[in-house]
Amino acid sequence: MNRLSLMLSRGVARVTEAALGPYQSALVRIGFAGTWLLFLLREFPHRQELYGPSGPWGWNLAKQLTADNHAFTALLWSDGQLWFECCYALAILASAALLLGWRTRTASVLFMVGVLSLQNRSVFIGDGGDNVLHLMAFYLVFTRCGQVWSLDARRAAHGEAARARGERVPADRVGPVLWVVLGLALGTATLTGRFDNGWLIPALLWTAWAGLGLWWAVGRREAWEQPRILLDVVANVLHNGALAVIMAEACLIYATAGWYKIQGSRWQDGTAVYYPLHLDYFSPWPGLADLMSSSGTIMMIVAYGTVMVQIAFPFTLLNRRAKNVLLVLMMTEHAVIAVVLGLPFFSLAMITADAVFLPTAFLRRLDDVAGRARGRIVRRIGRTVPAPRSPEENTADRVGFTA
Repeated sequence: MNRLSLMLSRGVARVTEAALGPYQSALVRIGFAGTWLLFLLREFPHRQELYGPSGPWGWNLAKQLTADNHAFTALLWSDGQLWFECCYALAILASAALLLGWRTRTASVLFMVGVLSLQNRSVFIGDGGDNVLHLMAFYLVFTRCGQVWSLDARRAAHGEAARARGERVPADRVGPVLWVVLGLALGTATLTGRFDNGWLIPALLWTAWAGLGLWWAVGRREAWEQPRILLDVVANVLHNGALAVIMAEACLIYATAGWYKIQGSRWQDGTAVYYPLHLDYFSPWPGLADLMSSSGTIMMIVAYGTVMVQIAFPFTLLNRRAKNVLLVLMMTEHAVIAVVLGLPFFSLAMITADAVFLPTAFLRRLDDVAGRARGRIVRRIGRTVPAPRSPEENTADRVGFTA
């Protein structure tokens, strides 16, 4: 009994004392934000046809559909062109902010709002990668994904270094202003009855807004140590729970995909991969597709290998080496899909979902390599940029020029 109690106490301490997987969560943040940002920028010339109020899937049709499925989308708050352009621009800015890790907590909420608003506006546009992004945008709100590889982490490190030197750290003014502006926008949307398709999203937005304000208020008071510890524990529990859900979601995606493939006759006879390669929509490189499909043996190996890897992956989590091998195979497969079938955003979304399983030691080594490379670049730039000239040297140059 004492041994069981000790194990439980260690487990509780591990979950509450720290936000686990800081590098993995940061990689997931960067991957999904970057995928969505690239998609929005690539489709910017076609944004009207995809999500605009006068697109093929009209505003009235979308309004009727969301009234039935209770999906959230801010694009249906108005059918004006200006409102659509503002929402699209906000989605781009939120994606860029989350990618860079600037005000990560706020950016993750705005990122979720942008993803849900655009995807729920036109639900018939997209593929499996959009579904993954849809779910992960919701989960990222609960994570502390800005602990590393973010501007927030850099700002916190500079603040700690300044305090260690005994310097005064200036008060944060951007955060409170951003909190007030978003509170006014959220209050206006609530009072005008915009949230008419369900309570989940407005409840989440109001909870996140109140939590950010409470976090800022407690952080300003040095004497409020106990409330600050409590908030930190709650944030760690939410982060670790969301990270576990992300991992479970990735396993569920692969397991269900693999088992459904087994039931298909084309996957059973090993010809399933052959047919997409000969569809014009999935053949950006016809020559490469013909080269791959020219060998029946390759087609059979790819088909059977895909099914086996997808079904086996959830079970390999118990063995680190086997998991890492299958992780490399799946990432390689998605990279090939991106090139051969012309599905770059689907592949990026799936590779990002796979990245949550990458070993921490590998990511730390990657961080060290990137840090050393950045240091060499900074030193090289420092050698090439001339040192600032003194006023006496500038005066001498001017005198020599006039002489």
